[in-house]
Amino acid sequence: MNKWAFDFTGKKVVITGGSRGLGFQMACAFSSLGAEVIIASRKLESCQTAASTITAETGGKVHAYALHAADWDQCTEFAHRVLEDHGKIDVLVNNAGSSPLYDKVTDISEELYDKVVGLNLKGPFRLSALLGEKMAESGGGAIVNISSIASVNPKPDTVPYSAAKAGLNATTVALAHTYGPDVRVNAVVPGTFLTDISQHWDQEAFAQRAQSFAAKRGGEPEEIVGAVLYLSSPMASYTTGALLTVDGGASK
Repeated sequence: MNKWAFDFTGKKVVITGGSRGLGFQMACAFSSLGAEVIIASRKLESCQTAASTITAETGGKVHAYALHAADWDQCTEFAHRVLEDHGKIDVLVNNAGSSPLYDKVTDISEELYDKVVGLNLKGPFRLSALLGEKMAESGGGAIVNISSIASVNPKPDTVPYSAAKAGLNATTVALAHTYGPDVRVNAVVPGTFLTDISQHWDQEAFAQRAQSFAAKRGGEPEEIVGAVLYLSSPMASYTTGALLTVDGGASK
């Protein structure tokens, strides 16, 4: 076996927000490389459809779970359930997240603020704490948090989202120290990716804005996969507490 090749044979990988967009591409990649994949999102039916699609493509085992990652108790129940169902979890990818639109900051309600912080920060923390502890007890693992360049380059239209993702960055570093050396905790910091949400954008306006990126375009969903695979693999054995930017040079 080529020691430089990605190989997740026999590994069990949990991906939140895995039924579509970036998470779906990650799930496809892990499955194609031999992993048993567990995908979770709020809509169980969407996860089941995604799981069937991936299995048909890769032949791998893909399991679907319902999870509202902003809900502390659901995260607790989910972590206990997947450990009971599958035993040791080797990789956790905290991918679920969203940034709701608002007209001005005074329009941000407490409900919206709490929802954004819950999904982008509270949930990932809770899952990482519970599964990370079990990883440490059973010999190691990897946690990859999906952050955002909004965490380091906040704008008026991303105030709660930027705050939550900045908190996720800090949590990433803190948990790397908490569960090191056996469990590595890192974050990918993506820029603009062309997922299904981007279909509702003003395409001409975005194309014009993208000219300020070094890559001159938005990213395709599969283009985040390499960073996630690297941080989840033994090739990143000396990488922990890192924030890996994947933004086509947009923040430079």
